[in-house]
Amino acid sequence: MEKSVKWEFDTYMQELFQMKEVDIKEYSPLTLAYIGDSIYDLIIKSLVVNEGNRQVQKLHKETSMRVQASAQSKMMRAIQEHLTEEEHAVFKRGRNAKSVSPAKNQSITDYRRATGFEALMGYLYLKKEWKRMLELVKIGLESMDECI
Repeated sequence: MEKSVKWEFDTYMQELFQMKEVDIKEYSPLTLAYIGDSIYDLIIKSLVVNEGNRQVQKLHKETSMRVQASAQSKMMRAIQEHLTEEEHAVFKRGRNAKSVSPAKNQSITDYRRATGFEALMGYLYLKKEWKRMLELVKIGLESMDECI
């Protein structure tokens, strides 16, 4: 049942909006990071909201701690050893991409590693490898909890 619901959502969205099939390997690393940033943000917000009803300000503060570049950089360091060759290549492409926007209150190293992380999340999301994406996020979050 669970698998068919996910498939139905994806299929319905493609049909409803007449989305075309695309080769995600042709997307730039910054395009992958763009969608990856959104999906990672949604994952974190879902986890934070699941912890219980709170003021939006408190939800935002908790979310921000997990989605800022320095946190994503730490997560990336923790999950790197778990990546396949293909995933590592996507991360490296994202990390090495030249972004037009400068890092806000983040080191360049953290910002680039976070961009690589977001590119990887975007790649796995668009490839519909959601289980793998969530497994890597879980590994990263667990490593961050150990550091806190």
